[in-house]
Parts: sequence; structure tokens; C-alpha cells
Amino acid sequence: MEHRPLGRSGLSIAPLMLGGNVFGWTADETTSHAILDAFVAGGFNAIDTADVYSAWVPGNTGGDSEKVIGTWLKARGRRDDVVIATKVGMWPAQPGLSAANIVSACEGSLKRLQTDYIDLYQSHKDDAETPQDETLEAYGRLVKAGKVRAIGASNFETSRLDSALDISTAKGLPRYDTLQPAYNLMDRGIEGPLQQLCLDQDVSIVSYYGLASGFLTGKYRSLADLGKSPRGGGMKKHLEGDKGPKVLAALDSAAAELSATPAQVALAWVMARPAVAAPIASATSLEQLNELMGAAHLSLDPAHIARLDAASA
Repeated sequence: MEHRPLGRSGLSIAPLMLGGNVFGWTADETTSHAILDAFVAGGFNAIDTADVYSAWVPGNTGGDSEKVIGTWLKARGRRDDVVIATKVGMWPAQPGLSAANIVSACEGSLKRLQTDYIDLYQSHKDDAETPQDETLEAYGRLVKAGKVRAIGASNFETSRLDSALDISTAKGLPRYDTLQPAYNLMDRGIEGPLQQLCLDQDVSIVSYYGLASGFLTGKYRSLADLGKSPRGGGMKKHLEGDKGPKVLAALDSAAAELSATPAQVALAWVMARPAVAAPIASATSLEQLNELMGAAHLSLDPAHIARLDAASA
């Protein structure tokens, strides 16, 4: 399977990244370990998580996803076979991108992940209160200590990513080699200056919400479908105008022609976009995972891409 580079970091990943946000939440440890086993057995290697997962669950303090991945790493001895990406800055227990917080949060993540190093350590969201020099210098100390191999940014606007890259160049500090934004057929907001900056500066995109929180699976096709799951309420916005139904129709058409599912086509569309190394997708069962992994083996021809582009414009 083709592996794609993560910026200039020297790291490379298969074209689908497994989202760990469900581990320890809607997927228990046993199920999560089975999903991780199957993912690696399928030829994939990149796993995304964050210190904050799953602090939003009532009674939970966060860190569960990293803990689940850590017990899997220890049990399987597969550390050298995977690229572990985690994030810092959004956990209420350790918020922001100050140097002190980054160093402290990194130690916590390393402990929960039961590893000596993080392959890709990402700023979970921009922190306007902390000078970017301070943040990048803290990452530099972690890289020098061998605790972090590369860094990335998540949810950064164009101007802030651009200025961070300039600081890295001017001061010889680690640079953001990846950007993690929302990106899918229903949300193409990164297209334009942000995507072009990533192309110009060799920053690889590892996007989240590739299935628009499940809308692009085709599960929600009418207002009557919104009660199918707790997520249904968030799908209403996609059905209120013409775009959602048009996108679903285009996915259905392509899926029928390719003997695939709408979800596979939607992820394959993201994989084919400029600067994208991989979309991130989560699974709570082996059945879901197998469907998601199938997207990496699906080739969309120019006609399919053109129809999807037009429907989602």
C-alpha cells in the first residue's frame, strides 16, 4: 500500500488514519484493541488521539483514549510498526500552548501511551495568548530530548500557520509538518489560501470529519432519519438546503458504479485532494473498520471526482 509523507518530517503513513477519539468512550478497551489489531493487519499504520479524549463524558477526566492505545502497545509490542499522533492544548485539565503546559502534557501523554516518544505531537488548537516562539521552542526541547519526532497544527487559520512556519524558518525551530482541519464533501472551507499554503510549504493535511460526523454514510436522508442516533440532531443542517441531498445522490451514483459504499467514496474523495496525506476516520466495530479501510483501495476517476465536486460546490 502506498505510504504518503508527512511534510518534511521523514514520517510516512498509509492513506487512512485511525481516529482514537472513540477508544474508551463508545468502544471499550477490548473492542478498541481488536480494531487496532485489524487496522495494522490491514496494512495501515497511523493512529490519531489526544490527551482530551474523552473528557466530555460525564464523570470522566480525560486521557482514556491514550490509555487504551497504551495498553495495546504494551500488549502487542507493535510500537515500531505504527505512527502515533496525539495532541495538546484543548484539555481543560491542561489547556493552552505555553511551554510549561506542553512539556507537562507531553509527559502525561507518554505515560498514558506507555511509550518513550510521540511520532507526531500536534497543537490541538491555536492559542493566541501564548507567543508562537514560546510554543515552538518548547517543541524544540522535546524533539531534542527524543520525546517527539515531528509536530503538527490542528484548527489553525491561514495567517497563524503561515506565521508559525516563518518563525520556525527564521529561528531554526521545529516546523509544523501537518495540519489537521475539518474537511469533507459538506465542508470544503480549507480550499483556497489555507490549502495552497500547505501545498507551497510541504505541510501535509490529515483531516478530520471525513464523513461529516456520519452524514456521508447515507444514514440520514430525511428529517425523519434524525432520530436514528444521538448524532442525528447535528445532521439537520445538512438536509435543510439542496447541497446535502445532491451530495448523497452523487455518492450513491459513484458507489453503485464502483461497487462501493457511500462512506468509502466520500473518504476516497478526501484522499484524492491536494496536500492530503490521509483523512482520519473512527470505527466502533470491526464491520465499520473494514468498510473504512476499503476506501484506501478505491480509485475515483476524474468523472467521479468532477461529479462529487459539482454536487458539493
